[in-house]
Amino acid sequence: MEVSTPRATAVADVPSRTHVGALGVVTTIFFMWGFMTCMNDILIPHLKNVFHLGYAEGALVQFSFFSAYFLMSLPAGKLVARIGYKRGLPLGLATAGVGALLFYPAASLPSYPFFLAALFVLATGITILQVTANPYVAVLGPPATASSRLNLTQAFNSLGTTVAPYFGGYFILGAVKHAENPLAEAHAVRMPYLGLAAMLFVLAFALAILKLPTITAVEGEEAKRGSFLDALRFPHLRRAALGIFLYVGAEVSIGSFLVNFFGLAAIGAMTEAQAAKYVSLYWGGAMVGRFIGSAVLRKHDPGRVLGASAIVAALLVACTVLLDGPVAMGTILVVGLFNSIMFPTIFTLGIEGLGKLTSQGSSILVMSIVGGAIVPVLFGRLADAIGIHQAFLLPALCYLYIVHFGFRGSRRVALPA
Repeated sequence: MEVSTPRATAVADVPSRTHVGALGVVTTIFFMWGFMTCMNDILIPHLKNVFHLGYAEGALVQFSFFSAYFLMSLPAGKLVARIGYKRGLPLGLATAGVGALLFYPAASLPSYPFFLAALFVLATGITILQVTANPYVAVLGPPATASSRLNLTQAFNSLGTTVAPYFGGYFILGAVKHAENPLAEAHAVRMPYLGLAAMLFVLAFALAILKLPTITAVEGEEAKRGSFLDALRFPHLRRAALGIFLYVGAEVSIGSFLVNFFGLAAIGAMTEAQAAKYVSLYWGGAMVGRFIGSAVLRKHDPGRVLGASAIVAALLVACTVLLDGPVAMGTILVVGLFNSIMFPTIFTLGIEGLGKLTSQGSSILVMSIVGGAIVPVLFGRLADAIGIHQAFLLPALCYLYIVHFGFRGSRRVALPA
């Protein structure tokens, strides 16, 4: 039996007025974590060359990064419940800054395991930001427009993912052209990541001294919060968790291997630096789609919009597998446009109606981002076994579950007393 309560009512008694200033500040954070996450798409081909890795070994970059979401989400959720959302934001930024700082000794050695450890620390900071910022945005305004509001802020996350490949392609992959030996190639990441660390620390300090609003209806409930098992009693949350797992796995798998894919003779025969610019188009499509989706979701049912987007994404990836040349490049790049609304929509549908369990539900969904660790490694193993072109079948299958979740799995049902 369906629940008749309206969508996006995760927290009761939240002021209906949107806190525009706070949203603007938090939007900057979305940009930064999108930028840091997408830099992995440049690191994979770069470190693959430096350390002579296979596709599966190169995918350990994403495994180390996204495994932090699984391992650190529960501690992050408990920490945020204790210190509050607005204190969690600068803490997450500072932690990510430490991770970026560790790239300098990792490149100086150079050591692939050290790089992976630095990525884990950086991702731990982003995990704290994910647990904090997503629900913070969801309650900074009317519950009925939570999906639209989160899509709007996620659009700036996509701006970060769009800019990052250009930045990485120029400062890392471009610098490799002038490297005289493998050690010099490894050193190419040092200065870019020192600069990123400085930006993260400055932003953390700025947020620490700014007076952001306290969402008392959320944070006041934390003292009476239930357990994670209580949250998992909600079927739509469990289904959303699997949806996040598969969606992030599909999106990250595609982005991680586009540089190598476009380098194939049958596809684009591009250099890595050239291919990096096209990766920006993939993430740029997500940015454009989130601006469009923010408006569309104000007028249409989020579940249906999600399901329709997943159908198109699955078909585009299937076409990529079947085709070659510029057409195959085009079909895989357009997938980014239809990826755009998936994460924020699955997220808001998943925490809908959880009330005082919103923090627990948010942590569970952020844990599910571990799909970005596991699915790319599976993709890499497939690429090593059958070729990178055919391996794109894996993300196509992931999108089929998103179709189910959008049209049916996102429906809320009444729980037994």
